[in-house]
Amino acid sequence: MSSYDVAVIGSGPGGYVAAIRCAQLGMKTAIIEKYATLGGTCLNVGCIPSKALLDSSHHYEDAIKHFDTHGIEIPGEVKVNLEKMISRKQAVVDQTTGGIDFLMKKNKIDVFQGIGSFKDATNINITKEDGTVEAIQAKNTIIATGSKPSSLPFIKIDKERVITSTEALKLKEVPKHMIVIGGGVIGLELGQVYKRLGAEVTVVEYLDRIIPGMDGACSKELTKVLKKQKIKFALSHKVKSVERNGNEVVVKADNKKGEEVTFTGDYCLVAVGRHAYTDGLNLEAAGIKQEERGRVAVNEHLQTNVSNIYAIGDVIKGAMLAHKAEEEGTLVAEILAGQKPHIDYNLIPGVVYTWPEVAAVGKTEEQLKEAGVAYKVGQFPMRALGRARASMDIDGFVKIIADKNTDEVLGVHMVGARVADLISEAVVAMEFRASAEDIARMSHAHPTYAEAVKEAALAATEDRPIHI
Repeated sequence: MSSYDVAVIGSGPGGYVAAIRCAQLGMKTAIIEKYATLGGTCLNVGCIPSKALLDSSHHYEDAIKHFDTHGIEIPGEVKVNLEKMISRKQAVVDQTTGGIDFLMKKNKIDVFQGIGSFKDATNINITKEDGTVEAIQAKNTIIATGSKPSSLPFIKIDKERVITSTEALKLKEVPKHMIVIGGGVIGLELGQVYKRLGAEVTVVEYLDRIIPGMDGACSKELTKVLKKQKIKFALSHKVKSVERNGNEVVVKADNKKGEEVTFTGDYCLVAVGRHAYTDGLNLEAAGIKQEERGRVAVNEHLQTNVSNIYAIGDVIKGAMLAHKAEEEGTLVAEILAGQKPHIDYNLIPGVVYTWPEVAAVGKTEEQLKEAGVAYKVGQFPMRALGRARASMDIDGFVKIIADKNTDEVLGVHMVGARVADLISEAVVAMEFRASAEDIARMSHAHPTYAEAVKEAALAATEDRPIHI
């Protein structure tokens, strides 16, 4: 029987990063993955393929709506070849997952394909596709099995017309009318993909606003822009039934007045969040405790109640973000090596990859009000930037929230072109506990979108932005 210092169950961003860091720190490491390719949800059916489709659909939308304004004339009709678009998406996925294979070999990590389950706290059985079982020993184990799409108890996901994000990434046709249940990140991103390609899209959301976990100003701005793009919203609607009749899907919901509203489409994307995935792990055999919603319970060191077993990523509490899982994978590896790493969860950014993008880090205005913290706000519109006008990306803003007394930056919220990249400036500033004035006094290249950060900081510091 092979014996390891560390076994990692799950090869998503948290798992494979944990394995690489463990190997870098001199530990003999194994990684166990139930699927044929490494990379988990993110690389196979999540972050990477959705961004590939977002980019492809964005190019198409630019071609039919904006090229002429730029003086680019295309003879003939611009058409969507969905099959080719999906094929390109898959090529991106294959290249990326292949890169993880290379990294495993480079770092001398043993890869086992099969379902990993605990025999006890130090022995793991790996059940392969053909039913055979291989056993390994591990001094320490990291659970990184991620999450699966959630649904509602009365919805039957048939993976054909009533679908999750996984099926939405490989449709054979552009829907005529896609009903999206859930106004969060996944529903909005995939809804925008198919809206660009010609579908009618209606988002049905239980709460009174989309992206409810983000700052209210971001939610309001994104709603305004997506409505301009002809995406329809039914907010404060409680879905109560989803029925498929042949190629038709009927969704019934109660609005905030309690009146029944019916939506009819040919596809229904159920995007009501995700839940921790622990199926097949046999946690009981190792004595591992779980908490609400099936998550694995951990302490501040991400250690379970069994001292040599840790858990990271979507399978534990906190935001379900690939980069959060990566940080946790690194943290556990370094703890096992005797180091003293830390994560500031307040400074893990969140991003919505619609266009315009939405990005945020730190506290929202709503959170600060609830906590009774005195704060001030500086906000600057993207449309006031020369770079934004040059690229025709004028929607959005940068909003900086700073402590009213100390001027320390408490939260940064952005809507606009490339703010998914721009948010890192705010993360760095807040990691070093910068004040709004610190950012305001730093030179920002002109013309760039980043100038909006400097201007928002000026607005927060002395209410003196230059360009508005």
